[in-house]
Amino acid sequence: MTHYQHETAIVDPGAQIGEGSRVWHFVHVCGGARIGAGVSLGQNVFVGNKVVIGDRCKIQNNVSVYDNVTLEEGVFCGPSMVFTNVYNPRSLIERKDEYRDTLVKKGATLGANCTVVCGVTIGEYAFIGAGAVVNKDVKPYALMVGVPARQIGWMSEHGEQLDLPLSGQGETICSHTGAIYRLTDGQCARS
Repeated sequence: MTHYQHETAIVDPGAQIGEGSRVWHFVHVCGGARIGAGVSLGQNVFVGNKVVIGDRCKIQNNVSVYDNVTLEEGVFCGPSMVFTNVYNPRSLIERKDEYRDTLVKKGATLGANCTVVCGVTIGEYAFIGAGAVVNKDVKPYALMVGVPARQIGWMSEHGEQLDLPLSGQGETICSHTGAIYRLTDGQCARS
């Protein structure tokens, strides 16, 4: 076995788990899941059949990653954060053919207890604050907080808030890494 699996974890036949990944206490990984290398699945994590988790993601305790969720490389899912996959669920109505795709791009952080409503794309290195409710697409590097989530700033790839206006033009340097970030027409990018 090329990954660590705690004795209480259940990994269904067919699941793909990459080299060096860690599957902790009471985790359940369904057979269709594809999990990359160096991933950490914390205690009580559930991973559905139609899920892709990229290399070096960290899924903290009590997170359920349901069908039609894709996490690119290096995504952080904070403790007890929530994904959905049906927009208007009803217990008495079958809606498995109505799952909406959710994509979380490289390096994004999803804070503790936040909720990501299905059908959205969260951009590269975006930062969703604890307890926020994301119900629309999020720009790369955006710092989002509140219910519903609203943008209050920009974050560096290092995870520090950048000194940039919310819109217009601007340029700043990350004090931790020296990387230059530019804001052009409301879009932030690393130079």
